[in-house]
Formats: sequence, C-alpha cells, structure tokens
Amino acid sequence: MGFLLSVAFVLCWSSGFVGAKLGTETADAPTLLMWRFLPLAVVLAAVAVLWRGRQSWRGLTGRDLGRQAVIGLLSQSGYLLTVYYAIQLGVSSGTTALIDGTQPLVAGALAGPLLRQYVSARQWLGLCLGLGGVALVTTADASAMTGVAWWTYLVPFAGMLSLVAATFLDQRSRTPVAPLVSMTVHCTTSALVFTGAALLTGAAAPPADSSFWIATAWLVVLSTFGGYGLYWLVLRRSGVTRVNTLMFLMAPVTAVWGALMFGEPFTVQTGVGLAVALAAVAVVHGRPKGGSGEGAAPDADGASAARRADRVPCRG
Repeated sequence: MGFLLSVAFVLCWSSGFVGAKLGTETADAPTLLMWRFLPLAVVLAAVAVLWRGRQSWRGLTGRDLGRQAVIGLLSQSGYLLTVYYAIQLGVSSGTTALIDGTQPLVAGALAGPLLRQYVSARQWLGLCLGLGGVALVTTADASAMTGVAWWTYLVPFAGMLSLVAATFLDQRSRTPVAPLVSMTVHCTTSALVFTGAALLTGAAAPPADSSFWIATAWLVVLSTFGGYGLYWLVLRRSGVTRVNTLMFLMAPVTAVWGALMFGEPFTVQTGVGLAVALAAVAVVHGRPKGGSGEGAAPDADGASAARRADRVPCRG
C-alpha cells in the first residue's frame, strides 16, 4: 500500500506542473488559481456545514483552525502562486520542478533541530544522490532558456521554502486534524487569497477557451485531491525525510509528462537522471540491517512510531 500511495503521489503532484502550463497558456496565474479553488472551497464548505456536528470537527479550537489556515496559506497560496507565476514568466515546468526538488535537502537539514527527526548517513546519501538525478534532468533545459530574467528563478525557490515551512508547522502540531477539515480550511483560505488577488489585478473573469476549464478540472482532480491530499497522507505515514525524498522524482516525471503532452525532448540525459532519482528513493526508503533508517526516533510531535501509526487517518 505504501508503494502504491507513493507512486500515486508522484504522478499526481507532478501533474500540477503540467496543469499549470496548460492553464497559464490561456489565463493569468491569479485567474487560474481563483477558478481552481473558489468552486472547490464552496463545495467543501457546504460539506463542512452538513458535517459540523461530526467528530472530525469536535474538539478543535480557534487556535487549531487558525494553524490550519496558516498551513494552507503557506502550502497552497504561497507555494502555488509562485510556481504558477514562474511558469507564466517563462521558466519551464522542468526547471520549476528542479527548484522544487531541492526541498528534500532543505527539509532534511532542518528536520533535526526543528523536529528531532535526525537524518541518517544513508538518508543523506539518498538525498544528495537524488539532487544529482534531478540536476541531470533539468540542467540542459535551464541552460537552453533564453529571454528569461535571472530573478525569475528565485520565484519558485520562494515557493519551495513556503511549502517547507508549511510542512514543519504541520509536523509540530500536537492536535490531530481530519483530512476533510484540513482540506476545507486550506482550500477556503486559498480561495479567499486567490480571489482577492484576481479582483485586485482585474483578472477575475475566466477566458472563454475550453482548454482553460480542462486545465482547471485537471488541477482540481489530479493536483488538489490527488497530489495535495496524498502529500499529507504520505507525510503522516512516512515522515518528513521520506516524503520529501519522493520530491526528487518530480522533475524527471514532469519531463515525461512534457514529452508526452507537449512534445518536449526526452533525451538520454533525462533517462539517466530518472534512473538516478529512482535509485535515490530506493536508498532512502530501503531498510538497512537492524531496522528502518529512522528507527523509533520521535516523529513530528514527539510521538513514537506506534503513535504515528495511530494518527495515519488524521490528515490526507
């Protein structure tokens, strides 16, 4: 089950870069993000009203919901807006995925001092190997880009840091929150932010092009429910280091998406990079003699591995 969840997560998360490219060809980033999240937030809010008396909402304080709103602001609003703007400004989807793929090294470096999830030598080997694989896939693409200002590459980097911050904020929480609750709060927060941004920039009206709505549906189903939902589920099951190692696969897989959908070149170097990234995931996820690389180290909220297993259904 863990393997299948990881595969689904990688495919769905990488689909977001493709959906962003599809959508920003016909609309500005705020327009696409507004219409991606506004209808979704309305539906989730309606479900929340019907389920407000259910156990999933009971016991949550205003502080708990406020924390979820901040997590949503960082992991959806901050992260997605920067990724979409980077692609709209001319940064290719593969290069954007490369910058996003540096997240594991940042998370791995901070996991010890912030979460007491110390990264083993084996895991550091996998993290560095994965970075090399991602660089192989996207180096040629980045060097071939012309007419793109250097500072545009800092935009997706800021989004990566935003997602890292959201991950650590979530992992430090001691209050379990059900998937429906977190998804509702996150999407509602994002809908308010993106709608406000679209209205302020005069970009609220959607284009008449049917490809815009196809891209929007793509992003809601595959990226939001699939990629975003599975991110939190895999995070709960596997911890920060392992879930972020899967991010190394995003750039190679995005390159495959681009080759199949947009005719972007898939070279020998791309294939080698994909193989290296797969090896990196195998290194980090493999079990060395004597047990897991993380062993019984405390998880994000100081709980043991057994307590982590009890909390698996809490967020997805």
